[in-house]
Amino acid sequence: MAQLPPQRHLLRAKDMADARYFEPLSVRDLACEAGLSPAHFSREFRKAFGESPHQYLMTRRLERAAALLRTTDWSVARICFAVGSNGVGSFTTSFGRMFGMSPTSYRASHPSAATFAIIPGCVLRVYGRPQHRTFREDKAAVAP
Repeated sequence: MAQLPPQRHLLRAKDMADARYFEPLSVRDLACEAGLSPAHFSREFRKAFGESPHQYLMTRRLERAAALLRTTDWSVARICFAVGSNGVGSFTTSFGRMFGMSPTSYRASHPSAATFAIIPGCVLRVYGRPQHRTFREDKAAVAP
């Protein structure tokens, strides 16, 4: 069986972090996915991608949190736990370091999520119809 280059194993771990960022992943979990020891995995990951596995995972979580702040009306606490952070305080601090402002300020600096809520015309027509019909044939069908 041919040996795969070590970067392939690192990409598997990186893909795992991208797909499961909301879970309580540790460097040990990512190293296990790559089939390496945690110390060796951390060194190789940093060498290949320019940042530690923990930094990469935190960046993915904060990017997803920023997207949720822009597109939903969820509370900051709900977003914090939805992206896999352990506490609102540490989440807010990390968010501030990355984006230069608090999550609340970040949300305020973008248009509200309602601006992007587009309701298709067919849905508007269905809900715009009268709720009670007055057609005679409806009464005739019920009468027998």
